Amino acid sequence: MKILVANLGSTSFKYRLFDMTDERLLARGGVERIGSPTSPCFVEANGVREVATVAARDHAVAVRLCLEQLAEPARGCLKDPGELAAIGFKAVHAQGVSGVQYVEERVLQAMEAYAEVAPAHNPPYIQTMRLLKRELPEIPLVAAFETGFHQTIPTAHRFYAIPHEWATELGVLRWGFHGASHRYIAGRAAQLLEKPDAKIISCHLGGSSSLCAIECGQSVANSLGMSPQTGLPHNNRVGDFDPFALPVIMRATGKTLEQVLDDLANRSGLLGLSGTSNDLRDIEEGAQRGEHRARLALEVFIGAVRHYLGAYLLLLNGADAIVFTGGIGENSAVMRAGICAHLDWFGIALDPGKNAAARGEAPLHTDQSRVALWIMPTNEEIVVARQAQALLQGNAPTK
Repeated sequence: MKILVANLGSTSFKYRLFDMTDERLLARGGVERIGSPTSPCFVEANGVREVATVAARDHAVAVRLCLEQLAEPARGCLKDPGELAAIGFKAVHAQGVSGVQYVEERVLQAMEAYAEVAPAHNPPYIQTMRLLKRELPEIPLVAAFETGFHQTIPTAHRFYAIPHEWATELGVLRWGFHGASHRYIAGRAAQLLEKPDAKIISCHLGGSSSLCAIECGQSVANSLGMSPQTGLPHNNRVGDFDPFALPVIMRATGKTLEQVLDDLANRSGLLGLSGTSNDLRDIEEGAQRGEHRARLALEVFIGAVRHYLGAYLLLLNGADAIVFTGGIGENSAVMRAGICAHLDWFGIALDPGKNAAARGEAPLHTDQSRVALWIMPTNEEIVVARQAQALLQGNAPTK
């Protein structure tokens, strides 16, 4: 069984192709600048990377072009496009729908109902899924929702202190996101620790960030709430924020609610704090030059991560491992050092030398640390492929 896992942007399509008999990565590739007269297209298979220029007026054309490339005899990835069992998507959020689902009209309508809750994710996915359903009806489409992994979170950590009917009738709950990443870390960390019931705090830090408390392979808390705008500060999204500040901002600026929400979703987070960039690498360089707002952005981000880290150490009654993943988690020694500073009381000791030199999957803790510290590159795509395979075989939870 061969499954293509898609990563969609408003003008891009990237994919990974897996042979699920042994979970081998057969190829990766994609198309950029979809809708332009010339669209860069790349494919990497059998250790060979090729780049070409194509004309992809929409995502459906881009997908067809990629499938045709993969079916070329020289690559040996697909005998023909019809060999593909499904296209899997790391979907984000939908009203009343979670788990793993075939992309049907009811699922698309549920995603549309939450387009304002996940404005950076749902609209481009909905548009592309509809297009692919129409243009490629022979290929099943599967949506693996990020919220699915967090359905095990108990009510004490799922409910807001709001009128109860808002939760029960409108679905205003702490849903949690980054489910594919945290699910992968849960399994891989338990494997490395040789402890299936391990207590793990997964720190997915990147353009979008969250912490997840995991016990016995299940999510028991996640820093993201009703929407992907909450929790930690993100690259340009606000994170935790007091809604009673909204009327103050609206009166002072003359902006509408929609305009303020747009600011919170697109011009806040690390970008809003630093005033210069939403890329942590730029911010770290600015802090080294002594820029006050760059240092402020780093301090606020580190403080927010430590806030949730402390809460989850209490919730889990300790931890067997703290895992750093995502673009920031894997690559920023500065962030890891700041997050793990002065945690001796918890038995957490970061080795500065290991932290500075670590690349790829690697331990970071000292020999004396009671809690294991790891960098662990995530693999959301293989998780989505596994979930799509399970649905095709009738073994996936669809709630």
